[in-house]
Order: sequence, then C-alpha cells, then structure tokens
Amino acid sequence: MRTVGAVMLAGLLAGCQADELYLGSGPKHLREVSPEVRAKFAELKMEPNSPIMIRIFKEESTLEVWKQTRSGRFALLEDFEICKWSGELGPKFKEGDRQAPEGFYEITPGLMNPNSSYHLAFNLGFPNDFDQAHNRTGSNLMVHGACSSRGCYAMTDQQVQDIYALARDSFKGGQRSFQVQAFPFRMTAENMARHRNSPHIEFWRMLKTGYDHFEVTRMPPKVDVCEKRYVFDATPLVAGVPFRATAQCPKFDVPDAIEVAVAAKQKKDEAQFQTLVAELDAKDAREKRWKETQTKIAAFVGNRDFDPSAPLPAGSDDAPAADAPQVAAAAPAATTPAQPGAITPPVAATATAQAGASAPAQAIAAAGETPRSGATAATPRPNGAFASLFTGQQTPSGSASAAAPAPASQSGEVAATAFAAEGASGQGETKGFLKRWFSFGDSAEEAPDLPQLTPEAAAAAAANAAAAPVAQVSRVPAAKP
Repeated sequence: MRTVGAVMLAGLLAGCQADELYLGSGPKHLREVSPEVRAKFAELKMEPNSPIMIRIFKEESTLEVWKQTRSGRFALLEDFEICKWSGELGPKFKEGDRQAPEGFYEITPGLMNPNSSYHLAFNLGFPNDFDQAHNRTGSNLMVHGACSSRGCYAMTDQQVQDIYALARDSFKGGQRSFQVQAFPFRMTAENMARHRNSPHIEFWRMLKTGYDHFEVTRMPPKVDVCEKRYVFDATPLVAGVPFRATAQCPKFDVPDAIEVAVAAKQKKDEAQFQTLVAELDAKDAREKRWKETQTKIAAFVGNRDFDPSAPLPAGSDDAPAADAPQVAAAAPAATTPAQPGAITPPVAATATAQAGASAPAQAIAAAGETPRSGATAATPRPNGAFASLFTGQQTPSGSASAAAPAPASQSGEVAATAFAAEGASGQGETKGFLKRWFSFGDSAEEAPDLPQLTPEAAAAAAANAAAAPVAQVSRVPAAKP
C-alpha cells in the first residue's frame, strides 16, 4: 500500500510541475515563452527578441502571431484559437455595444497591462485615428486571458501568457510598437463573395487592401488615415506634410514594387469574386423561384403547415422554373404492382366499359385481376416540366425516351398517380412531391387490397356493360337556319 501511495503522490506532483513549467515561474508578466513555442525559433530562423505582428480573424476565431525572420520578412510563428470574442462580424461603433473592434492598431509598451484582472492583457488602443474620424467610441478593448469577453478578444491564461511574453521580448529587442490587424474573416475572394450583401462590405474592402499589402510583402504595412480612410505604405510627396484623419489626403506615393504586386493580386481576386457572385446570385434566384412555386402549390391545396423558409432538398438546385417548357416523358415498361395507396380505377370495369377495349385489357378482365390484388402492370410517369414535382425525377428533353411512346406491358396499362406510397417505388424512383410535402393519412388508414375478382364476376360485368344502351351520336350536320 505504501508503494501505491508513493506512486500516486509522484504522479500528482509531476502534473503540478508540468503545469507550472508551461506557465513558467515567478511574476506572471516576466515568465518565459513556453518551450513548445520557443522551439520554433530555430526552425523558422527567428531571434528570440525579433519584432512581432498579430492578425485576428473573427469568423475563424483565430489569433496569429507572426515574427520577423533573419531574412527581414515575417513568418507565422503560432496560431491560437480565440476562446471568446464579443458581438458579430463588423466594426465597433459605440461604447457599450459589446462589439469587438476591427481595423489596424499599434500596440506600444504603455498599452501592456501586467496587472490585469484577466491574468495578462494588452489594450488595442481603440479608438484609433480612423475610429475617431468616424466618431466611434469605446474604451478598454483588450486582448486578455480568463476566457471572458464583453467587447474584447479573450484567450486562455496559457495562451495570453505566450502572447504577452512574445510582445514583451520584442520590445526588449528594440521594437517600438507592434501591429494588430483585426479582420472579420480571412480576406479571400470566397469570403468576400459570401458576405457581399453585408452593410460593412465597403469597410471590409478597405481593410482588404491592408491585408493584401501584408500578403504580398510579408511585412506589416505602414498605416495612415486621411479623408476618413486607411492608406497603406504611403509616403507624402511633399516632405513635412502629414496625413490627417479628417483632412484631404496629401499627394503620396506607394513603392512601385508593392503597388504593382497589390494591383495584380486584387485584379485576380476581383475576377474570382465576380465569378463567385454570379454563381451565388444564380443559386439565390433558383431558390427564390423554387420556393415561390412551392408556396403557390401549398396555397392551392390548402396546406397550412408548409414552411416556405425551409431549405431546398438535396439535389434541388436545378428545380424547374414556373415557365419551363413542357417535356414529354416516356413511361418505361415495368412489371411491378401498383403501390399501396395509389388511386387507380379497377382495370376490369374500365376495360368492359369501353367498346373498343384492347386485347391486354380484356385479358386482365378475363383473369379477374385488379392492381390492388397483385396485377403486374406498367406505370407511366407523368409528362411535362412539372413531372419532377410528382416523381422526384426529370426526363431530359433531348432523350430518345422523351419522344417515343411507352409500350404497354402484357398485363395492361395502369394510370400513374402523384400520391405515391412511402418508401421506394417498384421502379426505384424517389417518391412524388405531393406525397413528400402533404399528409394523406397514416398507413393505418390506407384502404386494404381489393378482393380477387372471379372470372364469373368479370364475365357478368362484361355482359351488363354490353347490354347497356349506348347513346348514338348523329353525324348529320345541323340544318342551317
């Protein structure tokens, strides 16, 4: 027992030492970077005290720490999952809106808070010159620990411990401030297209310009504000003329290499953006047209439970438009019994009621079979552009089967019905639109199979039909008045 107790105690002590090693020792604001992060310095050719830069992406809940390599450019050192951030996509407007800010912020040593109630923190410096030019208000917007946010970007204590240590060491190495770039999402053409209808899209396009400057140079861009907008890597042509946030921008120049590279990237992104927007708009139009059709049908049949906001079923992106041309659909020959619940007339009565009944129909009448009693008959599919509403499938307008008439099976023909039963049909088709969308009673209420019609009963029915008087239609033209 003493041995077991000693092993358990050693395990607990080892766990405590591991946690302490990760968080470091001594005052929290002086602790070293964790061994896991420090091990990447040599691999990425970084000095421990080299400058850093931070990028934040709300939608991805990601905070990236970039660090300068010996080449002078920056490389991604570590990305951390943001524990919590407040509000939604878009900038912060006013104090108390609990919105995490978006934009470009410079963090100086004076904004570092070693005595934060949230373990460790640094202030973003909101509102910056751009925010003030737009009369945006707020205070104490932080990146901090404790995983609790009311307008901040909250990390775990272990994460903010590393971030704080990396920032502190960069100041020791001579960096006067480090840049934080806060974005709603990664500024790709795909994401911009997805959010094209946001009221913040023009603000995000401006942020994307700064994003692109870093993407092509791997250097934090020089950020200024004039005419209430951000400008990047700009140098005034007249020495001593500053950028003022609310004043007209002075004439400035952007280095040719950066300007050309950014323009090429933006041209490529814009072409992809326009293509994606066209595809998304077309999809939205199809969904709108499809839901309008569903709504009209639901209103026609009186379905009060229909939800027009429900998403399209899988594979319904190409649902037929209301003005689509009719397509003739062939009825494939099949030898399956009619499905339970199908509304079809008894075949024997139908055959004897017509003077010129076909031979297959007479054969069915003689055999005394009905669709409900197991007769095998081909089931023609509905024709026209709305066939998919009832069968879940469409017949290509250019196919041979669309033009050719359907051959009747040896057992006779049975009229198709939209009210398909549950499950897969005998032809392997998905069930019809109306059965899927409207309720016709549960299986317990379905009519049972009709009884077998004997040959004697069939013959009697045929004799009665033959004896019935048939109204003669006169073919003599009516006399003119």
